[in-house]
Amino acid sequence: MKKFNVAIIGSGFGGQCAAINLIKQGRTDFVILERRPFMGGTWCQNTYPGAAVDVQSPLYSISHEPYDWSQMFAGQDELHEYTEYVIEKYRLRDHTHTDCEVDKVEWQEDINRWHLHIKNGEVYEAQFVINASGPLSTPVIPPFKGVDTFKGVSFHTNNWDHNFDYKGKRVAVVGSGASAAQVIPTIAGDVKELHVFQRTPHWVMPRHDYQFKPWQRTLLRNKWAYKALRWAIYWGLETRVIGFKYSDFGLHKLAQEPAMRHIARQIKDPELRKKVTPDYTIGCKRIILSDTLYPAFCQDNVSLYTRDHAIAEITENSIITTQDEHIELDAIIYATGYDATDGVVSYPIVGKGGQSVADFWSDYPRAYLGTSMPGFPNLFLVVGPNTGIGHTSAIFIIESQMNYIMNSIKKVVSSCKDTIEVKASAEEKYTNHIHSEMNKTVWKRGGCNSWYQSKSGKVIAMFPGFSFAYNYLTRRFKKADHAIQ
Repeated sequence: MKKFNVAIIGSGFGGQCAAINLIKQGRTDFVILERRPFMGGTWCQNTYPGAAVDVQSPLYSISHEPYDWSQMFAGQDELHEYTEYVIEKYRLRDHTHTDCEVDKVEWQEDINRWHLHIKNGEVYEAQFVINASGPLSTPVIPPFKGVDTFKGVSFHTNNWDHNFDYKGKRVAVVGSGASAAQVIPTIAGDVKELHVFQRTPHWVMPRHDYQFKPWQRTLLRNKWAYKALRWAIYWGLETRVIGFKYSDFGLHKLAQEPAMRHIARQIKDPELRKKVTPDYTIGCKRIILSDTLYPAFCQDNVSLYTRDHAIAEITENSIITTQDEHIELDAIIYATGYDATDGVVSYPIVGKGGQSVADFWSDYPRAYLGTSMPGFPNLFLVVGPNTGIGHTSAIFIIESQMNYIMNSIKKVVSSCKDTIEVKASAEEKYTNHIHSEMNKTVWKRGGCNSWYQSKSGKVIAMFPGFSFAYNYLTRRFKKADHAIQ
């Protein structure tokens, strides 16, 4: 058995931030467990054509690790480089065990430690566990009739097959969300036919990308200039919360009108315009930033199928629609998202008294500050329930969570105790407040069904407020809300 003080599950930005914070506290007795054969998470795994961030790069980065970005919205290759830079700077590979997929995590009450069972049969023991596996790490392919019978090439965007040459081929893209919006315009000009199956259209806004000029990159190497740009972007994005949360005021129209103009400007065909125009309030689903998606739909070799022409069946060489259209294909690319709500944690966790997280979440996923749960001592979730953010950088939220996680660990150590556990009453009060606030938001009242919601119908993915408000909550450690033993 391999023993550590802290076990971090996942090596993406969440795991990296956890490790860096531990190092800054002088704690080096930790391990990072990564299920893949390589480190880095999202931007090392998602290598599909056109992959890029949809938050401005100077903000979508670790606050104390600025970078010499080449453009406002970095592509996957540059984000991969940044990830490698962070890993190398803090020598995180020295702490990482790859090809270690966690199969089960179980609390040992007799020794106040967690046992982490790995699929290869190994067992790790740790006092503290930080789950940083990420909410967008478990890809989902819907169970279409005949999905396994297709004899052409098929894969999820999360596992792009780079051995497949799509040029001159007949390709279907299933899905129309953020990944699809990047893949479609990137491959449309090279394929023979592109068939896009859209369940629900998304609102699309102009991307406003910008290539930094050499003199600007030189200027931004000054930490104060970089910090000024970062905070200008932050506060500019933060104003969007008003439209998301206070939909009664009609402020969402300030965004919806330019989105409508974006459609009118880029699509001339009235039938195609109708297909891509959502029937719900902007912000209810994730807003896509793209200047190239609508022009791709206008290409002669691209066909867009809506819910009226949905997939009825997949055969050995085709998709059959509900209108009995037979579309012969060489490849099917699934851009069908992730299990990001009910599947926040992809492996079983068993806490005190044999209670599992699945049992605790039988109604819906929930956690105090989206991070800790009663009955699960010394266990912390990075980007747990209701920590998603629809308007700004997810890394800002991750860094905010580190305030709470590191304070919790420090409280245990300084008290010469073994465990810290949030009280059930504190978690219940916090969760009730979150969902009371959620009732005011466009995610509940916008007239759509989105991946933000769990099977319960509750919005689980998003935090219903300003990100600085969440940051404030994580900085105010409430000892009365916890049992330290």
